[in-house]
Amino acid sequence: MTNRLPVPVSAGGTPTPAFTDALERAGEYARADKSDATRRAYLSDFRDFSIWCAAAGAMAFPAGIETVAAYLASLADRGLKASTITRRAAAIGYAHRIAGHEPPTNAEPVKAVLRGIRRRIGVAVERKAPATAATVTTMLKRIPDTLTGKRDRALLLIGFAAALRRSELVELTVADLERTPDGIFVHIRRSKTDQVGEGHVVAVPRGGKLRPVQALEAWLAAAGIADGPLFRPIGKGGRVALDALTDRSVADIVKRHAAAAGLDPTMFAGHSLRAGFVTSALESGADLLKVMDVTRHREVKTLKAYDRRAKAFRNHAGKGFL
Repeated sequence: MTNRLPVPVSAGGTPTPAFTDALERAGEYARADKSDATRRAYLSDFRDFSIWCAAAGAMAFPAGIETVAAYLASLADRGLKASTITRRAAAIGYAHRIAGHEPPTNAEPVKAVLRGIRRRIGVAVERKAPATAATVTTMLKRIPDTLTGKRDRALLLIGFAAALRRSELVELTVADLERTPDGIFVHIRRSKTDQVGEGHVVAVPRGGKLRPVQALEAWLAAAGIADGPLFRPIGKGGRVALDALTDRSVADIVKRHAAAAGLDPTMFAGHSLRAGFVTSALESGADLLKVMDVTRHREVKTLKAYDRRAKAFRNHAGKGFL
């Protein structure tokens, strides 16, 4: 899979340097069409498709309709989730579109296979446990006061308090923070639902219990970070890297501290922090629109699912007689 555009030639047979440079810039903009995380996932997915095609004696690019349909069916037979198979199909389609080919995934036979897989396997979302305020508090009690501990404490609390996705957490830089006496404003430059980069600003209060701002300030001071990424890898000897953590690292940190707190780490993921804020806010009686100010959800119905779960036992129909 490639995001590079083909280089057409001039009438003389050789593209001019200016034209080649402009085309390269066009390729860079084309690559910016998807987030880094999505491009990595698509690249991995298309690599799997290419390996399957090589073993099956089929052409991966440009791929035929029958080839893609057979590949998707093989994924279902291997027991992959419908959501994973759908993403693999999206990766194949994207690889063809970016190269100027008609995506085989647009063909009705492929669409029919996907519909059949979803009907046969089901598309129920496997939700991870929310890291609620109580859960985060339990995790924090077991975090040591080391440099790594300070980073993880700050990461957990900012991720929770600002209801951030893991991709948003690792993209934060010092320049994205706006300090005020009451807390900080976190400027989120790009997100899953804001791929064009309009940006959002989320307020994080200093707080009197979890104190997320205090934890962040303690980490930045201890790590000597004055600019660049907020959350970074820490090497041997406590050396803080210049680059940012990966979004996968966020999930690993959440799981590690869930396990240290005696919780089942398989039930938690990077999204647990965001889900935990929503659940905690709704359990405390926060207004849905106020919650949306933090989470940046565009549809109230999305939060309704969290609300039903948060109040499932409190408002249970059988509460009065069971």
